[in-house]
Amino acid sequence: MIPEFIDTWQMAEPGRLARTRIPMPALQPGEVVVEIAGCGVCHTDLSYFYMGVPTVQKPPLSLGHEISGRVVGGEAEWIGKEVIIPAVIPCGECELCRSGRGNRCLAQKMPGNSMGIYGGYSSHIVAPAEFLCVVDARNGTPLEHLAVIADAVTTPYQAAVRARLTEGDRVVVVGAAGGVGSFMVQVAKGMGAEVVIGIDINQEKLERMKTYGADFTLNPKGLDAKGIKDAFKGFCKEAGVPASTGWKIFECTGSKAGQETALGLLSFVGTLVVVGYGTGETSYMLSKLMAFDAEIIGTWGCTPEKYPAVLDMCLDGRIQLDPFVETRPMSQIAEVFEQAHHGQLDRRVVLTPDFQ
Repeated sequence: MIPEFIDTWQMAEPGRLARTRIPMPALQPGEVVVEIAGCGVCHTDLSYFYMGVPTVQKPPLSLGHEISGRVVGGEAEWIGKEVIIPAVIPCGECELCRSGRGNRCLAQKMPGNSMGIYGGYSSHIVAPAEFLCVVDARNGTPLEHLAVIADAVTTPYQAAVRARLTEGDRVVVVGAAGGVGSFMVQVAKGMGAEVVIGIDINQEKLERMKTYGADFTLNPKGLDAKGIKDAFKGFCKEAGVPASTGWKIFECTGSKAGQETALGLLSFVGTLVVVGYGTGETSYMLSKLMAFDAEIIGTWGCTPEKYPAVLDMCLDGRIQLDPFVETRPMSQIAEVFEQAHHGQLDRRVVLTPDFQ
């Protein structure tokens, strides 16, 4: 049943949230109404809320783009289906979409940014059925936990595809204990990487990643660039793998320090994929890139057609969600934002609607 109104937590302006009720928009052909089961809290939301990073739709609007739920209205054949809504919804028709690069479609829509005032910190949302990922079976995984697939898991998968990651590759993940980096480690190992090195300054979380795909971990706190390289070379010697050729490096922090660490490890025929978003600037001598015959690649979101493969990895155990996810009622959104902003969360929080 389609409600007349959507209950939601809106960003009234950067730094201020307000609970409100907005009209349900009129459905267009091909659209469905999804009753939200959960919406993950992403650092992109925090960038909009605390740092003034502009959204396409100006406030007031509802943030939130990691969404799972059940279809309750619209196209009849979709009613009752459990779905994940892609964080990046392409137009499906432009040159970029036709070439397989729809994740960077210039006409893309993103819940909580460019889908009008509508986002995932709400009771319901309208979305185009064409791009939804159907959850046919969950194997006991709560539907709300699957919300993080929409960004935190599919973004690393897209990054791995961009890096042409194949079985037997050697991988470094900078920011391996973070919300995206922890899944980057698992994606890399799940896709067959021979060796995965996790780098992070959070020692407790970093240690945990040894259980979830990291063969070696390195805390760079207190180390200069040479110290990081020496520690990296030490592990490579111990593992019997080359230190200076062929590594695929994924920078997931978005921080200047993380980017400099990743660039410092890039070497001969290596690949660096920039996954994390940040506003800081760094510098790099491009002639090194030429001399190394190396690559630096940017990546953005994930195309919807890849979602089923990622969902399968989550359901068959190659990627573990439950140890990295916790649910809280959506009424705690302000508290969760504050804790996430100050790095006080141990897991990625998924907010579940509690508007009654």
